[in-house]
Amino acid sequence: IMSAEILIVDDNADIRNIINELILDAGYKTRIAANYNQALTEIDNKLPDVAILDVKLDKGDNDGIELLSHIKSKNKDVPVIIISGHANIEMAIKSLQKGAFEFIEKPFDQERLLNFVSRAVENFNLKKQNKEYETKLFSSYDLIGDSKNILNIIDQIKKISLTESRVFINGPSGSGKELIARKIHKNSSRNKSPFIILNGALLDSNKYELELFGEEKSNGSISYGALEKANKGTLLIDQVSEIPLDIQSKILRVLTDQKFKRVNGSNDVSVDVRLICSSSKDLKDEIRIGNFREDLFHRINVFEINIEPLNQRISDIPLLIKYFSKKISENYNIKELEVDPDNSYILNHNWKGNVRELRNLIERVAILQPDTKDKISNIIKESLKNDNIDNQIAENSLSVPLKEAREKFEKEYLTIQLKKFNGNISKTANFVGMERSALHRKLKGLGIKEFN
Repeated sequence: IMSAEILIVDDNADIRNIINELILDAGYKTRIAANYNQALTEIDNKLPDVAILDVKLDKGDNDGIELLSHIKSKNKDVPVIIISGHANIEMAIKSLQKGAFEFIEKPFDQERLLNFVSRAVENFNLKKQNKEYETKLFSSYDLIGDSKNILNIIDQIKKISLTESRVFINGPSGSGKELIARKIHKNSSRNKSPFIILNGALLDSNKYELELFGEEKSNGSISYGALEKANKGTLLIDQVSEIPLDIQSKILRVLTDQKFKRVNGSNDVSVDVRLICSSSKDLKDEIRIGNFREDLFHRINVFEINIEPLNQRISDIPLLIKYFSKKISENYNIKELEVDPDNSYILNHNWKGNVRELRNLIERVAILQPDTKDKISNIIKESLKNDNIDNQIAENSLSVPLKEAREKFEKEYLTIQLKKFNGNISKTANFVGMERSALHRKLKGLGIKEFN
């Protein structure tokens, strides 16, 4: 952690040197830039772990804020500390709105600046660890099931991975489309190269080209798009049905020519990318209503994999429950949850969120650590009855400490129980299997207001 690299940008040589000495003495590595262009080169060369930027450099009034935006566009997790000798409240608010980690005025207190830096490094490392953890978690997941559909898909993955063909994966939300794409990449000859995901549904309509093709900026720097990031590897375009028609025609051209121009660029860029697309909509319907190009569909759909909703492959549910219980107990280092696989609430549930919803449910129950079968059954019944709980579950709850996750779930769970029993403590305590006095203490500890 101490070998984090800090970029220091200030046009005043004395201040640059003071900060540099201070940070080197604290055991970090440093890089230095004396003006806007030098800073840009350093950032584009390699992103630092933390940046310290002066607001006013040599280019314009608030060019430090421009550099802040530039760093955030490359990786929003990099903490940026803004320093200003001309500080006013407006400037501080503006920089914090643009994503600055902290704002400090000149002349600054050295201890305070060091404190900001160590907190920023800790923050960056935590986010990095969480990302690595989630990726590791994701790539360690297996495709579980003994239904005809899943066995067929496992067989298809083996065959498809040996080829370079484009693949189209169709299936409802939360059914495992990304997992299938990752398995294909992992088993292919490209597995040492990047696996990049572009989500068609999450992009701003005017950002598609930038995200796909990258951009050549007027100052000479380049921001790379998904196609170049995935060079020699695999690009998954998730929810491909959401991509606008004009961008669809550009993707078609890339598939035909194997090259493209960056936004504002004049030279062709050639890439070698395997394309996998996925969608939870039926693309044939989308073609019929004019939302999707038929010629593009035939290009991306060389191999088609269809994954059925979970409620159509009930036999997979007991295996998935056992699998997720084991995984989650390993990740959190807690006792493995024993859920009755014939639990009628589970088998009769509609599973709109498919495997993801089931995983979230098992995770929630495991974290609450109920100690009897009745309590397990009650939590399952309540969670499934109350769909909004499932919608509230943070997808990345696995990346927070167990204590925090448990508190969050207990708070949601007990709040809903209290509402259900109109604030009656005795009935609530009886249902959740706690002593009345213990429930009072628990509610107080979680900051839940009692009501009658």
